[in-house]
Amino acid sequence: MNDLDQLVSTATAEFDAAPTPAELENAKARFLGKGGRVTDLLKSLAALPPDEKKRRGAEINQVKARIEAALQARRDHLADAELQAQLHAESLDVTLPGRRRGTGGLHPVSRTLERIEAIFGSMGFDVADGPEIETDWMNFTALNSPKNHPARSMQDTFYVDLKDAEGAWLNLRTHTSPMQVRYAMAHASQHRGADPMPEIRVIAPGRTYRVDSDATHSPMFHQCEGLWIGENVSFKDLKVVFADFVRQFFETADFDMRFRPSFFPFTEPSAEIDISFHSGPLAGRWLEVAGSGQVHPTVVRNFGLDPERYIGFAFGMGPDRLTMLRYGIDDVRLLFEGDLRFLSQFR
Repeated sequence: MNDLDQLVSTATAEFDAAPTPAELENAKARFLGKGGRVTDLLKSLAALPPDEKKRRGAEINQVKARIEAALQARRDHLADAELQAQLHAESLDVTLPGRRRGTGGLHPVSRTLERIEAIFGSMGFDVADGPEIETDWMNFTALNSPKNHPARSMQDTFYVDLKDAEGAWLNLRTHTSPMQVRYAMAHASQHRGADPMPEIRVIAPGRTYRVDSDATHSPMFHQCEGLWIGENVSFKDLKVVFADFVRQFFETADFDMRFRPSFFPFTEPSAEIDISFHSGPLAGRWLEVAGSGQVHPTVVRNFGLDPERYIGFAFGMGPDRLTMLRYGIDDVRLLFEGDLRFLSQFR
C-alpha cells in the first residue's frame, strides 16, 4: 500500500470513529482543511517537474475525491442515526385510541340561575340586570337605609376609589335590590299617567359582594331578588308564588313552608322563608331559603309611586345556597374553585 492509499485508509478510519457531526468536521479539517494533509500534498506539487506534477496531481485529486466520499458517507450515516433516534423518541402507537377534547357543561350555579329565570318567567316576571358597582343611594338610601342607619352595619361592604355626584363612595353592590329600584323607577316613568299603572313584576339575579368568606359564605356570591307591586298584591300572593317556585325548583310537593318573623329595612313586615322536606337526605330539617316582606312605604315612594295606592312584596334568595341544597354540596367554596373534577359531575 503506497502513501496515498494509506492516507485514504487513515482518513476513512478517523471519519468512521467520529461519534458526532462536530467531531467529524474536526477530522475533516485534519485532512481537507487549509492546513490538512491533502492540502499540503497539493501545495507540494509546485516543486515537481511538469511531467511529474501532472501525474502526481492526478493521483492526489483521486485521493481527495475518495476522502470526500468517505466523509460524505459518514455524514449520511450520522444524520440517519440522528433521525432514527428522533423517530424512536417521538414514536406514536397508532393502535391507541385518539385523545378527544372533553365536553363542557354549564356551571351548577348557572344551571340554577337559568332554572330560576325559567320558573319565574312562566309566572310573568321580567328579568332585570344592571351594574355591579353601585351608588350609595341605590344600594342603601333608596332601600330605606340612610346614612348612619344601624342596618348598614349588617353588611360589610367593598368600596371602590370613586365617588358619586353627591360625594359618597361607590361600592360593589351588596345585594341585587338596587335593580328593583332601577326597574321600578323606569317602569313608573314609562307608565306615568296610566291609571292604574301596570303591575311591576320582576326578578333581579346577579353577582353581589360582601367581606365574608367561610364554608357557607363567599366574598362574591349570587342573589336573586324578586318584586311584585300592584294595587292588590298581598302576602297571600307571596306565599302562593314562592310555594310554586319551591315545588318546581326541587321537583317535589313533599314539603312544608313557614314564614318566620324577621327584620329588613326595606320591607315591613318582614319574614324569613323556611322549607322542610318530608323525605330525602334533607328530611326533617327546616332550611332557610329566602328573606321576604311587604315593601316598605318609603321604598315604594322612592320608586316614584304612591304607597297609599300601590303595595306589594319583595323577596331575596341565594342561588348558591339553592344549588347546594339541590345537588347536596356542603361547601360553597367548591362552586368557585374551578376544580374540573368537581364541575365535571354537572355536565
